[in-house]
Amino acid sequence: MIDTPFLSRRQLIAASIVAALPVPALAARGQVVTILGDSITAGLGLPGRDALPNQLHLALEKLGVPNIVRGAGVSGDTTADGLGRMDFSVRPDSAVVVIALGGNDLLQGLDPKATRANLDGIIRRLQARHKGVVLAGIKAPPEIGRSYASDFNAVYPALAAEHHVALYPDLLAGVARNPALNQGDGLHPNARGVQIVASRLAPVVAKVLKQQP
Repeated sequence: MIDTPFLSRRQLIAASIVAALPVPALAARGQVVTILGDSITAGLGLPGRDALPNQLHLALEKLGVPNIVRGAGVSGDTTADGLGRMDFSVRPDSAVVVIALGGNDLLQGLDPKATRANLDGIIRRLQARHKGVVLAGIKAPPEIGRSYASDFNAVYPALAAEHHVALYPDLLAGVARNPALNQGDGLHPNARGVQIVASRLAPVVAKVLKQQP
């Protein structure tokens, strides 16, 4: 339920993504995983079957873990945007939430301290709702500036340790900068790249799912 009528276009898009999914029918087929993310989660440039939510679902099924993966990704979202919409983007039936945000903070050169504060807020609110959490990091390349990259890259492991949540250190590990695994923009994985992301992320998510009541 969204209490205020004064929502931004981005929030309305996010809310419509979530509202379109029939929860009772889905919940009978396994625990629900929600990916709170940006354009990579939203599947920019890809058909739905090739996007991360569906590919993570298939990867978990291969591990023998019944599941429903719900994509709550909005292209262009920063960690601040994710924090602002998470209360209605993460529905009550979600057992585990994968936080896949930060790439746009990096692209915009936002202060890593702000990124950390936003992610900290998301984790705290999810834990207050008794959700399992997987924090998916993004690695900053050294050419962005060694000091900035060092500060940014330290955010994710520090938060995972502080809040005792599962860490997947680099969402795009094995995919970033490989032309064969990315779309023409060099930033967004293609279908094969997403399959690799999903297959590597799935064991971490499966472990957290099995820990949920």
